[in-house]
Amino acid sequence: MIIFPAIDLRQGKAVRLLQGRLEDTTVYADDPCEVARDFARQGAEYLHLVDLDGAFSGEPVNDSVIREIVRAVGLKVQVGGGIRSLGRIADLLAAGVARVILGTAAVREPELVKEAVALYGDRIVVGIDAKDGNVAVQGWSEATEITAIDLGRAMKAAGIERMIFTDISRDGMLQGPNLAASLRQAAATGLKVIISGGVASLQDLRDIRKEVKAGSPIEGVIIGKALYSKAFTLKEALAAAAEEE
Repeated sequence: MIIFPAIDLRQGKAVRLLQGRLEDTTVYADDPCEVARDFARQGAEYLHLVDLDGAFSGEPVNDSVIREIVRAVGLKVQVGGGIRSLGRIADLLAAGVARVILGTAAVREPELVKEAVALYGDRIVVGIDAKDGNVAVQGWSEATEITAIDLGRAMKAAGIERMIFTDISRDGMLQGPNLAASLRQAAATGLKVIISGGVASLQDLRDIRKEVKAGSPIEGVIIGKALYSKAFTLKEALAAAAEEE
């Protein structure tokens, strides 16, 4: 089970939002690169980066910071937020990003997803962000009538292998992840699932690990606010994910 510590970028700083609301922004660090270095020192192998400004605007905003982080740490970095063209995907991959996450594009430009998968294979990941079972796009600011399961199935048909599934209602709330919905996504779509949103305790990680050991196609979990609020350290999270029964 992979642990993905998260850095959300807004105006060049490391921040966290509550349920994706810009008005509920907390700045945790003026230097996201130092946050990434600290995660690396604690044993991270992967890093999850989101350009929040890009997610809302549809344009790259924090590319200079993303490039600096990729150069500074020897981690496998996955990046999402406002990525809506093949050119942008190519630029990020050329800069050393390991995986690119397509969210809004999966809904509005499914042909782009197919083209990207044809070119880059499993380096393309789809981000499916849902509230009450339906997908939200444009930085979660716009609701759709598309169910998360239907979108996941369509992405599987397009060649996608894995999704990041976020229950928006849990994001940043420290109320525990929606494990049941994540398992339904995996079972119904045939995609590997990375769980995002709501992780609050080491027990949450142990519960997810149990499902992985039981054979569920959960690939990993993204952790954000729990690390920044010091509910536990990344080192402790990595240890919990690796524990044997």
